[in-house]
Amino acid sequence: MHYTLHQLQVFLKVAQFKSITKASEDLNMTQPAVSIQLKNLQDQFDIPLTEVVGRQLYVTDFGKEILVMAERIINEVYAINYKTMAFKGHLSGRLKISSVSTGKYIIPYFLSGFLKNQEGIELFLDVTNKSKVLESLQQNEADFALVSVLPEKLQIEYADLMTNKLYVVGNMDQHFKKGIHDKKVLETLPIIFREEGSGTRVVMENFISKNKLPVRKKMELTSNEAVKQAVLAGLGYSIMPLIGIKNELLKKDLQIINFKDFPIKSTWRLIWLKNKKLSPIAEAFLDYIKKEKSKIIADQFDWFDKY
Repeated sequence: MHYTLHQLQVFLKVAQFKSITKASEDLNMTQPAVSIQLKNLQDQFDIPLTEVVGRQLYVTDFGKEILVMAERIINEVYAINYKTMAFKGHLSGRLKISSVSTGKYIIPYFLSGFLKNQEGIELFLDVTNKSKVLESLQQNEADFALVSVLPEKLQIEYADLMTNKLYVVGNMDQHFKKGIHDKKVLETLPIIFREEGSGTRVVMENFISKNKLPVRKKMELTSNEAVKQAVLAGLGYSIMPLIGIKNELLKKDLQIINFKDFPIKSTWRLIWLKNKKLSPIAEAFLDYIKKEKSKIIADQFDWFDKY
């Protein structure tokens, strides 16, 4: 047997995604390179590790047995690296964060300074919708989750990061006068919604219901970026987080249409399971947030208060 650590890592990713294409994207490799590494590993076994039924790739029962051992081997290699760093007096290990999709506009700024000073830390950042974020947290697959709406059914603790503001936004095709518009204007605007399970969607619907706003639903899209592109293309208007449209506002590709009771405000929060024993890395990150939060907001988000 002459399999390599890299081949085992590739096999793990292929098994995780059940797709060579998705594994190649995650590994920053070409599809042919992933296929070659998988074949080189397979050539060392007489029993198939994977099989393709229709167009779907599956891991065989034998492959699942190898998968368990491969993961154990890779974890041990990580442990060696982390122990080496710890012996040198540095924090070492993995920091796992799951973030709702619009959180991608803020979480990197709260991580960068911390990670620059801790070279032994390996970051796993998963950006997805609110439902999957909470599922990841509930299954203890993440140290922290970044959300703008606190979960009702999970016992959690949290640390505030910064304010989240949402406005009615459209492209520049139609001119709107400055000032506060009557809410009846909303009846004429086809509104684009995020999908069910989105934190932005929850905030929007709660606000609309509470204020009895006359909103006409136009369509539903599955990411903040998709909503933004649809608005830019003139397919409708939306209630969007300010944090994700900075460049479009500066370039005057999008405009904020002001209505009474807007902006909708919520708070970006870092949450974790109550009674969870945080790792030294997670504890250090929380401490960093508490100490540096105000400076990060002042340095990176000073434009936020102009709207």
